[in-house]
Amino acid sequence: MRITPRGAALAAATTVLLGLTAPLATGAPAPARPAWGACAGGAPDGRQLCAEVTVPVDYRQPDGPSLTLAISRIPAARPDQRRGVLVLIPGGPGGSGLNGPSGAVNRLPPEVRDGFDLIGFDPRGVGRSSPVSCGLDFADLAPGRLLPWPAPDGHGGDANLATGRRVADRCAENGGPVLRSITTRNEARDIDRIRQALGERRISAWGVSYGTYAGAAYATMFPDRTDRIVLDSNDNPDPVIAERSWVAAAATGAEDRFPDFAAWASSPAAGELRVADTPEQVRTAYLTAAQQLDAAPLPWPGNNPEVLNGNGLRGMLLNGLSADSRFPAVAALIQAAQGLRPLPAPAPAPDAAALARMQSSTAVSAATLCNDVSWPRDLAGYAAAVAVDRVAHPLTAGMPVNATACAFWHWQPAEPPVRVTSDGPSNVLLVQNRRDPATPYAGALKLRAAFGDRARMVTVDSGGHDAYLANGNACGDALVSEFLATGHRPARDAFCPKAG
Repeated sequence: MRITPRGAALAAATTVLLGLTAPLATGAPAPARPAWGACAGGAPDGRQLCAEVTVPVDYRQPDGPSLTLAISRIPAARPDQRRGVLVLIPGGPGGSGLNGPSGAVNRLPPEVRDGFDLIGFDPRGVGRSSPVSCGLDFADLAPGRLLPWPAPDGHGGDANLATGRRVADRCAENGGPVLRSITTRNEARDIDRIRQALGERRISAWGVSYGTYAGAAYATMFPDRTDRIVLDSNDNPDPVIAERSWVAAAATGAEDRFPDFAAWASSPAAGELRVADTPEQVRTAYLTAAQQLDAAPLPWPGNNPEVLNGNGLRGMLLNGLSADSRFPAVAALIQAAQGLRPLPAPAPAPDAAALARMQSSTAVSAATLCNDVSWPRDLAGYAAAVAVDRVAHPLTAGMPVNATACAFWHWQPAEPPVRVTSDGPSNVLLVQNRRDPATPYAGALKLRAAFGDRARMVTVDSGGHDAYLANGNACGDALVSEFLATGHRPARDAFCPKAG
């Protein structure tokens, strides 16, 4: 889920941050060097080894309770040319990154592979890093259930509010101290503990999606410990509302990207999945299908949930806009709503291990969003925002501004959000798709502005989520690879035209 004036208040928050950062970052004893061995359960690439790093649950209590982070490594291909480590910061929040080196090793060009050990990790609470769980019912793990979709009549919806309260209550009951400790600031501190354990004076990093915010936090909190930082598919770093801006941006992200889907779904390339004859007709067909499913959901036995309603279609659209390869699944659901084809077979029920991963990912996602920043508690305010947003952005029907579990969260943030600034070395390169539905271009521009001369940005004329090595855009890939391999960035922000 992938869901105030600054003035004196910001000055006060900055004062608090300056008072906390140094002792929190350095108070704990240096972690032991990793003992590398085979990854539990194996690894996709046989070169990947795994280890553990111990970190404090609460950095204000460095001698208090601790947890273990699972980390992984594939060594540099050319030890004689080794520059250091490239830490792969996963997305989410709640995404696993332990097998990140296995996924990246054969995608990265030799000039990057030769010089860096690839380092992956599961963030605290995720996967093999002291996993947490809110103990949610299986029904509440459905992606459509966790997004705050309004009722068909546009109201916030009793069912949505009940889900938000239930998730918040379960997380408070079952999450424990580790869940309460999950924040972007603590992920940045954990990354620095990994750096220490590896014996590196500085690290390079490649953060993707939420990993761009965690990477930006690291580069802000520990600027002198950074080498080459690539941030790919970038989150808005608003220093006051932070994650609240990300959820709201889903409305504009969908509008930015939908024309790509509509062009495909009205073209001969769609084949039997062609929805209409023109892009405008595709938009109308989607909106009409969602309204029809609001009124008369289709039974979908074996799926979670076991019906396809309007919000289920809207949720599938958001997921489908992330990559061109997902367009056919969205078109098939629109045609099913039109009565032109049956619904696809449901996904197999998850086994115990997959269910545990879903629980930890969901818990960490909720905890990060709700622990990082304060969310409004005024439910009437959410309802008013939904009424306006569903008219302005009918593709998402008001969901991005509706009440989430954070409106009912049991704790307030212990620290202010990170305020990204231009203070630090000029060693950051942002890469961004122009039509990214999950981390929209407008938010990336705000991260670029916050970094000032610390950063340059490469904008790729492409749609979908993930940019570097993800779209076959030789121009964008070459600029990022050159930076990682040599440290050379464009002299100014660059634009790469559409591939082909």
